[in-house]
Amino acid sequence: MTEAAYDVVAIGNAIVDILAQADDAFIVQEGMTKGSMQLVFSPEEADALYAKMGPGREVSGGSAANTVAGIATLGGKCGFIGQVADDQLGQVFAHDIRASGIRYDTPVRSGAPTTARCLIFVTPDGQRTMNTFLGASQFLPEAALDRDLIANAAILYLEGYLWDPEEPRRAMRAGIDIARTAGRRVAFTLSDVFCISRHGDDFRALMADGLIDILFANENELLALCRTDDFDAAVASAAAQVPTLVVTRSEKGAIAVQDGARVEVAAEPIDRVVDTTGAGDLFAAGFLHGQAQGRDVATSLRMGAICAAEIISHYGARPEVDLKALVAQKLG
Repeated sequence: MTEAAYDVVAIGNAIVDILAQADDAFIVQEGMTKGSMQLVFSPEEADALYAKMGPGREVSGGSAANTVAGIATLGGKCGFIGQVADDQLGQVFAHDIRASGIRYDTPVRSGAPTTARCLIFVTPDGQRTMNTFLGASQFLPEAALDRDLIANAAILYLEGYLWDPEEPRRAMRAGIDIARTAGRRVAFTLSDVFCISRHGDDFRALMADGLIDILFANENELLALCRTDDFDAAVASAAAQVPTLVVTRSEKGAIAVQDGARVEVAAEPIDRVVDTTGAGDLFAAGFLHGQAQGRDVATSLRMGAICAAEIISHYGARPEVDLKALVAQKLG
């Protein structure tokens, strides 16, 4: 197996996030489930909800894209594969991700629908409630995959959010085949309980077939995946099927089980939680960068916790400080 030219290449939704503050009453009024993600199925519905938002802030997002942006800030070499439309938001996304030093060559898609957008309402406690119009991102075809890029990455990273539409699901399955044929590792994030409710059988099958090397979940997602209310039982069940399991637990920190050995890390202290958007994405960034560097699992977990703490200290899911310097300082 040749040495990898890239640390991580991700396949994910190419989304522009629009963030605004909202109170709990607004979340209830609009029938949202606080702290979760729901799909918006039409551009008209997205426009109507957008019209109700307060002053917003636009920033390129998407779960896997946030992760590789974090890895790039840490000094890693990354690529991203995701579909945008030939419109203004598509130009915003492409500019932002390339400006982060990430290779992004996916051809734009002409015609409707528009580039994906996620309307994110942040409540005073920092919780984010997301409403996602997938737009062009759900039409990522297998033909758009850069096979050489995937084969030359140490880790292929996939997001569960993109598993919902049929066309990118086929593309991700093809990506898994390319990575495994090249002898590379495949990492997968469950993304949301919503995704598990729709595709849990697929995710469990990927694990049972030995196609996932690193699985990311938060506590609720893990319990849903393993169909139990017993956290330790869920950890044991999932860890038996993947070489590396990583579970984030908000203020309780995170755990990882790698080759049967369980390691825990505390959450990094922070003065105030401002916005939890992207916390899991940046945790994955720190952990994956550590693994790509050959760090042990405990150090990789700590790197994830440091990156997650930085992201929840401000609005938006992209780092606002030099993560490489921050991690070096914290690790000593």
